[in-house]
Amino acid sequence: MSTTDTRPPARRTPTGAAQRVVPVIERFLGGALPVRLRMWDGSEAGPFDAPTVHVRTRRALRRLLWQPGELGLAEAYITGDIDLDADLGDGLRAVRRAVRERGLTAPAPTVADRIGAAGLALRLGAVGPRPPVPAARAGLRGALHSKARDRAAISHHYDLSNAFYALLLDETMAYSCGYWTGDGADYGSADAQRDKLELICRKLGLEPGARLLDIGCGWGSLTLYAAERHGVHVTAVTLAAEQAAYVRQQVAERGLDDLVEVLNIDYRDIPGRPGTRGAYDAVSTVEMGEHVGDAEYPAFTAILHDALRPRGRALVQQMSRGANAPGGGAFIESYIAPDMHMRPVGETVGLLEGAGFEVRDVESLREHYVLTVEAWRRTLEERWVEFTALVGEETARVWRLYLVGGALAFEERRMGVDQILSVRPDAVGSAAMPPTRRDWYAPARPGEER
Repeated sequence: MSTTDTRPPARRTPTGAAQRVVPVIERFLGGALPVRLRMWDGSEAGPFDAPTVHVRTRRALRRLLWQPGELGLAEAYITGDIDLDADLGDGLRAVRRAVRERGLTAPAPTVADRIGAAGLALRLGAVGPRPPVPAARAGLRGALHSKARDRAAISHHYDLSNAFYALLLDETMAYSCGYWTGDGADYGSADAQRDKLELICRKLGLEPGARLLDIGCGWGSLTLYAAERHGVHVTAVTLAAEQAAYVRQQVAERGLDDLVEVLNIDYRDIPGRPGTRGAYDAVSTVEMGEHVGDAEYPAFTAILHDALRPRGRALVQQMSRGANAPGGGAFIESYIAPDMHMRPVGETVGLLEGAGFEVRDVESLREHYVLTVEAWRRTLEERWVEFTALVGEETARVWRLYLVGGALAFEERRMGVDQILSVRPDAVGSAAMPPTRRDWYAPARPGEER
């Protein structure tokens, strides 16, 4: 009788980096891995029908050891230590859907978990000194929301260069949520921005000769629109030197010197200027309030109120966060908008009322921001070579992650954006507001552009 064993040899369990890392990740995650993992040694693990995350270097694990969580993952992506095989937006959306559907809730890691993870990293050759921080990360110093620190924070984001924003934005140079009234092939980002600017002017009741204070004017989209289309005298305020230079150039080129004054100052310096108190018919601040800070916001709303004449109107367009979810996070605060603070919209309404305003209208534009950010992201991808040549690969990847993550946050209602219209009533309570909103949304009159 033959004693030869004819059974096929047992399949050896693969022991690549992926197979060794996945159990540790799943322990920290609190459930099965929602992505497929491909490591630097070519080993793979995880579901075949999920986006594949490429861990290209051991340095990626080292980054996570030194900086666990969102910021470590973001920096690994920024530096190219990790990447996705799919569109970044589709990949992040699939991961979040899987986490949500599986109800994954990461337990607090124990000391033993941390020791085990460190031991595995040592065995994989991933232990070492802290990797260098990407150059695009903000490094602010000084007291929170001091004037010097605020100037540095604004400069970090908005002084990247006018050339960069001219490449990213449409011809209006509006870097805020548009108002999308059309969806045809001949309707685009610039149309949505002009419709937003017209809506703001109508809500503020701007007429020729009116005085508008535009705080946080950006590259002057509202300032220039109100002066050109509505004959308004505008005082435009920005803390960003690059923006101030751009708006001044546009004012000169368009012959608007008699209508527009551009101030490169902190908003807290506005009350010290002669003739400011009660001098304006309208005040606007479009997505600037997020930079003010929580403790400083009551003083900010007081400045808006005191700058207005009785019956004057203020429009605040501002991003908000969901009641149960942060809208900023470590990545945005470190790389995009340091010291940013958002709150639920109801809290902002309460702060405006506390300053003496009567809040007359709140309009959510959340879905409009998904469309706006997606338009910017498409431009970034279509002109990727130009962006990387201008600012470098790492900064371009910062912006890709920012725009993709931002669109997803608005889509999932973790962030919102609202236009809040308020009025400063006069001594007897008169607001002089129109009885209906009809004129705000009426089509343009014949011969007018929107």
